[in-house]
Amino acid sequence: MSKKPQYDPEEIRYPDQHIVESPLVPEMEKSYIEYAMSVIVGRALPDVRDGLKPVHRRILYAMYEDNLTSDKPFKKSATCVGDVLGRYHPHGDASVYDALVRLAQDFSMRYMLVDGHGNFGSVDGDPPAAYRYTEARLSKISDEMLRDIEKDTVDWDPNFDESRKEPRVLPARFPNLLVNGSSGIAVGMATNIPPHNLREVIGACICVLDDPNASLSDLMEHIKGPDFPTRGIIMGRSGIRAAYATGRGRIVVRARHEFEEFGHDRTRIVITELPYQVNKRMLIKSLADQVEDKRLEGISDIRDESDRNGMRMVIELKRDANPQVVLNRLFNQSQLQTTFAINMLALVQNQSQPKILSLRHIIDEYLAFQEEIIVRRTKFDLKKAQERAHLLEGLLIAQDNIDEVIKIIRTSYDNAKENLMNRFGLDDVQAQAILDMRLKALQGLDREKLENEYKELEEKIAYFNRVLSDDALVRQILKEELTAIADKFGDDRKTEIQDVEDEIDIEDLIEEEQCVFTLTEAGYIKRTPVSEYTAQSKGGMGKKGITTREEDTVVDVFTASTHDFILFFTDTGKVYRKKGYQIPESGKTAKGTNLINILQIEQGERVQTMLHFREMGNDHLYLMMVTRNGTVKRLPVETLKNLRNNGIRALTMDEGDELVSVRETDGNQKILIATHDGMAVVFDENDVRPMGRTAVGVRGIKLRDGDYVVGAARAQEGKSVLTITEKGYGKRTPVEEYRITNRGGLGIKNYQITEKTGKIVGVKVVDGSEDLLLVTQSGILIRTPVENIKETANRATQGVIVMRFKEEGDQVISMALADHEDTAEPVSDTPAEGTESAAPAEDSHQES
Repeated sequence: MSKKPQYDPEEIRYPDQHIVESPLVPEMEKSYIEYAMSVIVGRALPDVRDGLKPVHRRILYAMYEDNLTSDKPFKKSATCVGDVLGRYHPHGDASVYDALVRLAQDFSMRYMLVDGHGNFGSVDGDPPAAYRYTEARLSKISDEMLRDIEKDTVDWDPNFDESRKEPRVLPARFPNLLVNGSSGIAVGMATNIPPHNLREVIGACICVLDDPNASLSDLMEHIKGPDFPTRGIIMGRSGIRAAYATGRGRIVVRARHEFEEFGHDRTRIVITELPYQVNKRMLIKSLADQVEDKRLEGISDIRDESDRNGMRMVIELKRDANPQVVLNRLFNQSQLQTTFAINMLALVQNQSQPKILSLRHIIDEYLAFQEEIIVRRTKFDLKKAQERAHLLEGLLIAQDNIDEVIKIIRTSYDNAKENLMNRFGLDDVQAQAILDMRLKALQGLDREKLENEYKELEEKIAYFNRVLSDDALVRQILKEELTAIADKFGDDRKTEIQDVEDEIDIEDLIEEEQCVFTLTEAGYIKRTPVSEYTAQSKGGMGKKGITTREEDTVVDVFTASTHDFILFFTDTGKVYRKKGYQIPESGKTAKGTNLINILQIEQGERVQTMLHFREMGNDHLYLMMVTRNGTVKRLPVETLKNLRNNGIRALTMDEGDELVSVRETDGNQKILIATHDGMAVVFDENDVRPMGRTAVGVRGIKLRDGDYVVGAARAQEGKSVLTITEKGYGKRTPVEEYRITNRGGLGIKNYQITEKTGKIVGVKVVDGSEDLLLVTQSGILIRTPVENIKETANRATQGVIVMRFKEEGDQVISMALADHEDTAEPVSDTPAEGTESAAPAEDSHQES
């Protein structure tokens, strides 16, 4: 029988409550994104600067706070775990202890950051002893992770209850992310960075310091590949190079084996090294199960003979077994050969963004951080030195006037400090230091010490100021400190890298094909095989070529090979470089990948134009750059041969100007520049002298009010100028109809612009064998043979209809050329009013 409630139901109905209704889908999206970012930033991914996740960083700092350094006695692991939980990491004790244990395992860490005492697990998968039994302290190399942390070298954040501060990142005086690697699974992304040899990684860092333009090949002269603590053998180099170039790659790691003869013509395979993160006990169990199930044949016995002298796993073969065949099957069917999938994902921009990083990007981020550490440390030391020198100046004044000082102090009642300040012009700190001075300091030896200390401080202050004013000196200090760490802690490589016959490099693995590269105004880029776009006749409606977001439009389209270099020129005049295959492939209707995931563009920077070509080392090739305001500049291609991941400046522009076109030339070309209002100028490229990367350029065309440049091309004889307007009209005119003028003039009439045609979108120089690709503001793309656009001898005509629009108000915003595609869809070629047949009657304008 139920009892009557002991309370009045009306008391818990909260009559004044206010219920806010929220749509389920947006609320779930918001909550999930917040949860995902919390896991990504605060738990699962390492910082590119110190290579640590938050839990590892908190463990090391808490042990440093407790003075558990390498020269102090061990303390119970329970102490460390409790301190981390109570001060910084409000999570389960098991997660903290597991992280602490891994830092102390010589089979997990290439260079252990924690020195463990007791049972910390084994390569057989044995669990560690409970934290009440084991002891720990920081290892010697961890001292370098925390060195100078007390000198204001890093930023600090409040802990979970704001009772104390914790470092956002450790100073990490060696590149820990590469040296010890990292693995973690976040929400929607994961990282798996292999460990490397300390001496090799520091060698690569010094290489970049000596040569900022060092290429990947230069870096791989130092870093041969991953270096696992469990040794093993890496098979081949193509996966390593792919990972270092793109941030993603797969490497094959094999166990080290030996063949031994025993008994009467018997052979056994002895395994002495295993691939990284392979559990030996589970491996033996798996092999035994496969032998029992007859999936592995020729094996008579498997046993583990490992001891304190090293690993020894013995696989005895039957008398009639072929050892090499059995070994190949073992590699194929067991973890004696594994694939390590490298995915170098880490947090950049002060832990605000997860990003897949190439080897060069990781090194650049680390070196920039270390230079910042040195500058902040120097500022701290300078401030301390100046404060001490200021105090010494007061003490020296007292020494010089000691009798008067003593007299002032003796005759003062309670204002000795004020009297000293008034008499000798001292400040409060100096006067207090004099009052705190012991009588012993009056002897001559102490005066000499003060003078020597003051001179040393003056020298230090001068040195600190020199460091802060000289970036080269900062890099030299960094180089010397890295070299000292490599000399102290560096060791020989453990993992062997074997060359594989007929090994294929990453570029050879990627089939070369022509692709359409599409860039949108919002910064989305994609690569789509040209074969996905079948040709239509002129006047066709087109196909959906890209799905853009609201208010996003396509700004650049061109065709190039997957093996071509793609140069990205931004509105700020910087240039970046990628291979075609490094641009993710997408379907015709996909919106593509945001450029910030591919290029290290700065905030607010926008890619304006793209260029592609095969080789970059030719000293006879130039880039002709044309800006919206009509400025032109000729830049030798060889100046862009060694591009850094964060780009370099190719053009310095006036405020309000932007880059609209870049064309490759050979020194013998005629350059055509066309404007939005239908004007054009043609001049010899040698009218523009070659310039350096940071030069501004010279005037290419004089513009009327409101007009601007829409494109430029090489005006080659025997070809024709193809001009396209916003409303889908176009025409072809022989290049010979455009007379050569001096650069900097108003030019000549290129197109008869009317309300029907709209203004000019762009120009291309064609020979008639190409296909034309047009993209509209709504994302529609049409492909039509250029030869279908009839050539006319008169420049100032309205042209023909090249493209019709499905949506009212749509307009062409970009044009590109592709190789001719033989297959064409049967689209009717309906003549339109104002097409070329009617054009001569309207072509009555003279050149201007």
